[in-house]
Amino acid sequence: QVQLVESGGGLVQPGGSLRLSCAASGSIFSINGMGWYRQAPGKQRELVATITRGGSTNYADSVKGRFTISRDNAKNTVYLQMNSLEPEDTAIYYCNADLITWDWRPGSYWGQGTQVTVSA
Repeated sequence: QVQLVESGGGLVQPGGSLRLSCAASGSIFSINGMGWYRQAPGKQRELVATITRGGSTNYADSVKGRFTISRDNAKNTVYLQMNSLEPEDTAIYYCNADLITWDWRPGSYWGQGTQVTVSA
């Protein structure tokens, strides 16, 4: 079946950078949209950035100019380059993919999440 696995999270100081990766695997026919979401302590999950298969991107206002989402369709992988990190970016980051499986079933899949902590 389909599985999404995030990696690249960790502890970083304010102003630092991290690069998150999310690899999708399994019975995937095609991945359409992919995105990153995050959930901070005591907060609801929020959208960070999305990218279509063709490369069109959208960002939350809070990360514009600092984060860059990209994808490698051949690898079924989406990335999130995070620069100028702030303590407010601390959250669990989740990868999402809207896809169609080989047995023609569309669905939205989520990874397990990776922790990003920004602290001095």
